[in-house]
Amino acid sequence: MISKHKANFIISLQKKKTREEEKLYVIEGDKLVKEFLEASVPVKMLIAKPEFLNSLPLVLKEGIAEVITASYEELKKISSLKTPHNALAVVEMPDLKMDLKSLGDNLSVALDTVQDPGNLGTIIRAAAWFGIRNLYCSPDCVDVYNPKVIQASMGAILHVNVFYTDLRSLLETALSNKIKVFGALVDGESIYSYKLDNKGIILLGNESKGISEELMPYVTDRIMIPKISDAQSGIDSLNVSMAASVIFSEFTRSRGRQG
Repeated sequence: MISKHKANFIISLQKKKTREEEKLYVIEGDKLVKEFLEASVPVKMLIAKPEFLNSLPLVLKEGIAEVITASYEELKKISSLKTPHNALAVVEMPDLKMDLKSLGDNLSVALDTVQDPGNLGTIIRAAAWFGIRNLYCSPDCVDVYNPKVIQASMGAILHVNVFYTDLRSLLETALSNKIKVFGALVDGESIYSYKLDNKGIILLGNESKGISEELMPYVTDRIMIPKISDAQSGIDSLNVSMAASVIFSEFTRSRGRQG
């Protein structure tokens, strides 16, 4: 049974301010919780139904600081979901350090004011799928530990480092080191014919405004996904997370051509 104090504490972690103060966040779902445990992520608290706890191997339970058995009704009170799963865990935030010296070694992604939790979560998931390790967000992007971001990213959050930083400073560093910045723009060149690189930064903009004017001077390569359909209404643009998946895929295909 979960105490009222702990229930209130878990609910408070739905707020960004509390998450940042406590350096903790919440994950929900049987599969997600198991993936975090298998990855040896420090779990502060696991609240779950008896059948879920009984299904866990002993080796996975050993690393959990506190295990609490709860009923469906108790989980419903502390869950951020309309229909709660069988398990919920409070997890420690990773202590990530940016290493700008390796910025030009691989392909990375910069997000300029992406504010929809589902979009950020899906972009993280796509980045993990295509082997992109580092993702840099402007400070006004949605919080990566927002429950909706975690749900959308699923276990992919385990494989992508998400940093919040001043993108102007980041891109200045990139240019000074002759690192390409591929900006996704409506007036760019078709990604299907453009010569892509296996290193550099893919810059994606806000859902409605695109890349901000202050970052435009740092774009070295302007790319776009051409619209093939001749529909005149209803399809004027791609969702940023959909566009990200297409762009990541095409960069991966290009890397394959380069061996």
